[in-house]
Parts: sequence; C-alpha cells; structure tokens
Amino acid sequence: MPHLTQVRTPFHRLLLLAVVTIVAPMPLIAAEPIEIHHSPIENLERLDVALIDEAETSLDVAGYILTDRPVIDALILAKERGVILRILLDPSQKSDFVRLAPLKEEIRLKRKGPIMHLKAYVVDGERLRTGSANLTASGLKQQDNDRLVISVPSVVAAFRADFERMWTKAVPIARARSGDAAP
Repeated sequence: MPHLTQVRTPFHRLLLLAVVTIVAPMPLIAAEPIEIHHSPIENLERLDVALIDEAETSLDVAGYILTDRPVIDALILAKERGVILRILLDPSQKSDFVRLAPLKEEIRLKRKGPIMHLKAYVVDGERLRTGSANLTASGLKQQDNDRLVISVPSVVAAFRADFERMWTKAVPIARARSGDAAP
C-alpha cells in the first residue's frame, strides 16, 4: 500500500484516508471483549443455551438459583459431550434438584451463611457470563435484567479465582443433607 504522502492527488489522498479510517477499526468492532444483552427485550434464555452449547472443555457455574429447564437441559447435554461441569448453588433457594439429578455429582452447595447471589459462569476458561439475570425462566425472559459476556482475560481470571475459593468451601450435594448446607 502506498504511503499517504506518495499519493499525489488530493482526491486520492482523501479516498485513501477514508478507506483507512473505515477499515482500520473493523477488527476492534468485530471482536468486542464485552457483549451486553437485556431482557425482556431479548430472550436471554436462548442466548445462555447457545453459549453453554459452545462449551468444549469446561463450565464453572455459580448460580443463586437454577430452575430454567432449557438451561438445565443444555448443562446436561454439555456433560454428555464430555464438558467438565462444576455447579455451585446457594442453599437458601429452591433450585430444581429433580431436573438437576443427572448432574448431582457436579453440584455443590454453599455452606450456610451469607447468600451467594451470583448469576455467572465461565465457558472454557475464556468467557465470563454474568449479570443480574437469575437462571430462571422469569429472570431470563420476563424481568428487566442484563447479561454480559466478558472476554477480558484479567476479568475472567479474577472470577475463576473467586469461584475456586467458593468451590473448595462448598459442600457436595450428596453431603448437604448432613447439615452443612440444605437444598
């Protein structure tokens, strides 16, 4: 490509400048590190199912409550295709443990104490889904909520570190009935 000073006519300089101005920022637009979506304008359930379906290696889920059937079904399918799942839930909420039964080995409950109010998960250690939308049908489709998908490595790493801290302190659902936490 000729240098701007090598283009001799003012028209061609202006045309080259216009092309560079339009084309140069395109990769930044195509690869935004943060996506934001809002319900009820958008169906966040469909977006979450699609994102879970993209998981190839791992999903770490921290949910205040988990009752949305399509999301649970997507998690079950992820496990069936070999994705390593870890699901951390708050014991104060009534998650759908019957529907979650195929995932019981992958579920832990936070110990009693302050609530765990997250609605977040990390896909393949690279993308963080977070926001105000609970993983319930009403939270994903009816209420005014937001959902962000963040692909900033330092942000994802910070969440992963916090998830590890919570996961190691949490109680496997099988032991939860012993009194450490309660479904």
